[in-house]
Parts: sequence; C-alpha cells; structure tokens
Amino acid sequence: MSDAVELAPHRFAGLVSPAIDRAFVAGVLAGRDGGGAELSQRYGGPTATAFLVEFRTRLAAPGGIVDAAGFAAVCRYRNPADSRRALDKHVAHGMLHRRGNGAFSATERGTAFLGELFQVHAEVTEELWAGHDDRVLRLVEAFGLLLEYALVAVESDETAEASAFCALAPPYEPDGTPPGVLLLNRLGALRYHRADAHAAAWSAAGHTAQSVDDLSDGPERMAIELETDRRAATPYAALTASERLSVLADLAALPG
Repeated sequence: MSDAVELAPHRFAGLVSPAIDRAFVAGVLAGRDGGGAELSQRYGGPTATAFLVEFRTRLAAPGGIVDAAGFAAVCRYRNPADSRRALDKHVAHGMLHRRGNGAFSATERGTAFLGELFQVHAEVTEELWAGHDDRVLRLVEAFGLLLEYALVAVESDETAEASAFCALAPPYEPDGTPPGVLLLNRLGALRYHRADAHAAAWSAAGHTAQSVDDLSDGPERMAIELETDRRAATPYAALTASERLSVLADLAALPG
C-alpha cells in the first residue's frame, strides 16, 4: 500500500479521530455506570473528583504534578475563573494540594480515589472488550508507539506553546496495569494531542476559543479541520500505511 496514495498520516488523522473518540467515550461511560459515579459520590461528588478523573494519568503517578500552563491548556474552552473556582473546591475537599506557581498534585485522599478509579476502569474495560483480547493488545502496542513518537516531537519543538497533551502524557502505567486500562488511558492522552493541534489551527486562523466555538459550518471551519489533521498527523508517521489501516479496523471492531 502506498502511503502517498492510500492512507497518508494527515488523511489517517482525520479518519481515526472519531474512532478514537468512540472507543474512549465508551470506556469512560462504562466506568461511570459501572461504579465510577458511586465511587465519586463516596469522595464528595464531581466537585471533589472531576479534575482527578480528568488529570488522572498525571496525578496518579508518584510526585505527579499538573502545572498552571498545562491546566490552562486542558481547560482552554472553559471560563478561566470558573476553572479556578472548581479547583478551589477540590482543594477544599482535601483531594488536591496546591503547589507553587499555580500547580497542583493529588493529596493522599486523592491518590486513594485514583487507585479505586483505576480498579473500576480495569473491571469495566475487561467486561466491555471481552473476547477482543488480541485486538486490545495490538492497540495498546500501537498507541504506546504513537505516544512515544508524539512526545518526542512535542518536546523537540522549541516553538510549541503550552500543551494539554504534555499535561497528561505519558500516562502513568505501573507494572501490572491491565490492558484495558492501558488502552483507555493511551487513547485519552492521544486525544489531547489532537486537541492541541486543533487549538494551534484555529489560533493560526485568527480565532479564539470562543470565536471558533461560534464558527458555523463552511469553508473556514473546513480549512481549520484540515489544518488540524495536518498538525495532528505527526505521530502517525510512526506506523506504515498498512498498520494505520489495521489500527482503524481494530478500533472499529471494539464494542461500545
């Protein structure tokens, strides 16, 4: 298969994005309905746990810290004052600990919550993707390679701005992490790579987070999406065109 004619990285970036979203959202919703919502309530509800869930791949790691720039990048489409107030509530609940310069980390209680959350995700992904063990393992390997490639590219780009991707990646993966959790978190981390690509695309087009959200369908939005695909394509060069097609097929075959 010819990369130039068939499934070049920039074409693949546009095709694989909704497949990644579908598999990731299915896993997250299964976690919520399979014990995650009840777990959250035991720790104070979403006002105490939402950011722990969102930043889990960084905060669960020993010494894991989210800096102010990473927090702002992840929350770029939200009102900054609202985000800061939400963070204050997590601190008040004893789930997050403030560090210097706007950074934060999980408290002992927050870490305990994350340990239980990872267990919930292990159980629900095992059930959700039962019978697809080989497919999950192939995807775990492929997305591990993609994350490594993306991280090297981002870290070597001296002109890169604050990155939501680097706030979440690499995901924390202690020994013995089940394949379903590995896949869920690797999918989630790579989604932020595309989110950064999208932000760079609309920023280059002269938009803000608010104005691009208000932009109607049409040539301008299409141009931004195509530029997003181009910017998001970098990690997919780590795969051959045949491997890209296999990844797309495996994602499409996952239940959820």
